Amino acid sequence: MNRLVATAVLIGLGASGADAAMATRNIDYVVDGTKMQSVLVWDDAVKTPRPGLVMAPDWLGMNPNQIALAKQIAGKDYVILVADVYGVAVRPKNPDEAGKAAGDMYKQRGELRTRIKAALAQLVAQQGKAPLDGRHWGAIGFCFGGAVALDLARTGAAIAGVATFHGNLSTDDPALAKNIKGMVLAMNGADDSFTPESEILGFEKEMRDAGVDWQFVNYGGAVHCFAIPSADGSLKGCQYDAKVAQRAFALMHGFFAEAFGGK
Repeated sequence: MNRLVATAVLIGLGASGADAAMATRNIDYVVDGTKMQSVLVWDDAVKTPRPGLVMAPDWLGMNPNQIALAKQIAGKDYVILVADVYGVAVRPKNPDEAGKAAGDMYKQRGELRTRIKAALAQLVAQQGKAPLDGRHWGAIGFCFGGAVALDLARTGAAIAGVATFHGNLSTDDPALAKNIKGMVLAMNGADDSFTPESEILGFEKEMRDAGVDWQFVNYGGAVHCFAIPSADGSLKGCQYDAKVAQRAFALMHGFFAEAFGGK
């Protein structure tokens, strides 16, 4: 939930002058007649095979800021596929367009799940073309993308863990949580006006009833978009917080280390 601005340096994720080694590749495919273009991101200077993560962007969808964020997160640790769930014809330029695009997808959650499953399949298909270890898969999501990443887990996808940052926690069908195979980490700003207490309680009940290995973490003083460097506060209640982002990404790294069995 932020407008397009120059992406700031993301503190705590290992950003350095080595960014020139970061490679990107457009991945074109079709889902139910809709043309999609996701973007694969990895550090090409490191040849060691590593886990693959599907990254579901915030409601602005695919844009340079999201790709830059994926580069910072990937570092030497992951290969990341920034997932297109809107389709190439939908590239929101402002919050109004983003709200409509996300709202349209929320009205068709079944199709949304189909699209994020297709993105995971595209990531898995990159084995041999990118330094993926072929054994460890996960998902992350921001804001609207948090709901998308959780929906991927709810499909029963073979992912070891899903981590969300200030994500939408609601679901159209709580019973789907029984399909979750991996661990779940939801990180939230304690002062996030976009995430009501009722939604948090519903999420906790959903996870508890399904017997999921889950964590919910509230960061004091943080609001929505705390992990998105380009969130400059122009949208009320949506503000980057470097200190909280550093904590959240450190927690994410530890979470995936556990989910992937320390390998």
